[in-house]
Amino acid sequence: MSTLDKDYAAGLLDKCDPPCLSLYQPTHRHHPDNQQDPIRFRNLVKELEEPLRQQFPKDDIRTLLQPFLALANDTDFWNHTLDGLAVLGARGIFRVYKLQRPVTEFALVADSFHTKPLMRILQSADRYQVLGLNRQEIRLFEGNRDALDEIELARTVPKTITEALGDELTEPHRTVTSYGGIGDGHSPMHHGHGGKESEVDIDAERFFRAIDRGILEHHSKPAGLTLILAALPQYHHLFHQVSHNPLLIEDSIEVHPDSLTIEELRQRAWQILEPHYLARLAKLVEEFGNAKSKGLGDDVLVQVAKAIVAGRVATLMIEAVRKIPGRIDSATGEIEFGDLSHPEVDDVLDDLGELALKKGGQIVIVPAERMPTDTGIAAIYRY
Repeated sequence: MSTLDKDYAAGLLDKCDPPCLSLYQPTHRHHPDNQQDPIRFRNLVKELEEPLRQQFPKDDIRTLLQPFLALANDTDFWNHTLDGLAVLGARGIFRVYKLQRPVTEFALVADSFHTKPLMRILQSADRYQVLGLNRQEIRLFEGNRDALDEIELARTVPKTITEALGDELTEPHRTVTSYGGIGDGHSPMHHGHGGKESEVDIDAERFFRAIDRGILEHHSKPAGLTLILAALPQYHHLFHQVSHNPLLIEDSIEVHPDSLTIEELRQRAWQILEPHYLARLAKLVEEFGNAKSKGLGDDVLVQVAKAIVAGRVATLMIEAVRKIPGRIDSATGEIEFGDLSHPEVDDVLDDLGELALKKGGQIVIVPAERMPTDTGIAAIYRY
């Protein structure tokens, strides 16, 4: 499965040898609702095929659509979907993203990938990660206010203490017997080498350091998401003490994820994150108000568009669900308003978000009730 945060940050989705195929659809997590998902997917693939037939030879079309058709027949994939799906394909590239939010269903063939729905998800302010940890192994979760799912660790991140320390592992860890399951509230009991308990503690510290480095480099930095620790109370102090991850917050979940359902873990995580989320939005709203009072902020769409093109926008808040149909001249910032039913008309707010990102601005997708304006946009200028 592709990693959206890393692909987007690396600019992979900007690189496409046309034709570029973009397919989005809402999906379902559970039976029987998910039974219709592969059928809808095949219908969307047919929508991709029609415009391709008008311009390209059959062999080229077959090559472009082959990975889409293979995915359509992957029963295991369709039995483990989330709330939405994005599939991007072109010559030499095929990316599949399972999404924790539904997306509008459509299929598009163009000279670039349609990535605006992905940008909206990535820039939403309510996303976070949870690190589940004990002395033996780790798990990583990613979610938002509505959903939480375990994610695959990067290959270079050690999943267990044995992977992390290898031959340097102190002998007692090789003969650990744990009464009860991992995360059941009981610490492992060591047998056969009880005199080396302090060395086992040193191993735990070295394991936590290795985990901290791996998570920071391969997950926290690419995603830029707040990290919450979920572990038994005795591990919190040590992990926070050795961690150099600036995205790890002090508030933690004092239980290992194995002791909770995924929904219980999401509820505990959001209970911790929500005050941070609201504080961040309140701070942005205050910064916007101060900037606007000094002539360094604006909520007038046509003025903000020109400022974005000029590279003046440092932070751009966009209303989450709002859509404003139109086209933007990327050279001047001029807006031509239109109708979304026209194939060349898109959502101005999404286009402005993409432009601002390319100019080095920070984008934050904000719920309507938290926006400081009623125009769908609020910009804080650099100068």
